[in-house]
Amino acid sequence: MSHTAHIRSHRKPRRSASTIAMRAGVAGGVLSTLAVAGASGSANAAEPVTQTLELPTLTADLASQVAQSADATQQAAATYQLQAERDAAAAHAAKEAKADLAHAKKKAEEAKKKKAAEEAARKQEAAERASRSTARATLTSASTSTSSSDTGSSASTGSDSSSAGSSTSSSSTATGSAAAVVSFVRAQIGDAYVSGGTGPSSWDCSGLVQAAFKQIGVDLPRVSQDQSTAGTQVGLDSLQPGDILYWGGAGSAYHVGVYVGDGMFVGAQNSSTGVVEKPLSYDPPSGAVRVL
Repeated sequence: MSHTAHIRSHRKPRRSASTIAMRAGVAGGVLSTLAVAGASGSANAAEPVTQTLELPTLTADLASQVAQSADATQQAAATYQLQAERDAAAAHAAKEAKADLAHAKKKAEEAKKKKAAEEAARKQEAAERASRSTARATLTSASTSTSSSDTGSSASTGSDSSSAGSSTSSSSTATGSAAAVVSFVRAQIGDAYVSGGTGPSSWDCSGLVQAAFKQIGVDLPRVSQDQSTAGTQVGLDSLQPGDILYWGGAGSAYHVGVYVGDGMFVGAQNSSTGVVEKPLSYDPPSGAVRVL
């Protein structure tokens, strides 16, 4: 045996005639089949071809992304709603704060006005007291002069002395309309004094006197200056219940009250005392007028 007999030859093996013939037959059959198929395709070209398209199926990753997007959208919506609620709460708080500030300012203004009114009332009361003190001093001086002149004539005539004694008495029992006036002013004792007050529970001096006479059908002027000349002037030693007392000059009086008998009078004195009943010695009047 040759030493190269075991090495395979690289030459292509020769094909036999039968093999070549078989392959040629197979090829011919295939070509015939293709020709028949082409003819059949041409014959059926007019018929529509129906295809079914299938939508792609969502993968697990895409489904996860969609879920995350939905969660983000929901969270953003919740954030916007929370912010809107906070903005509404802030606006409401600002509105309430503004209202509270306005209320506080109003209270402060009212307190300031009240304080100013009280201060004005105190000053007015002090001025009235000063005027009354001056009027008392004037009356005391005049009374002293009168007493001195009357002493000589009294000493010479005993009958004149008797006459003077009888003239100092005054009636203490109210009747008729005078009784109604007295009853009215006494019913207001304890009410407050308010400058310009005309009732029903707060008065100034002339407002009380005017109301007392109005309820019996007598119309008096509103202020004390005019009330001091509204009737007939009477002496303080001849007073009767229902007479109007005044302090200051007739026509320029700064205070009025009502004589109620037994040496007493009722008047709306000042903001400290209100309406009170006092003896004439508490605040001696300057004069009196009789309306009834």
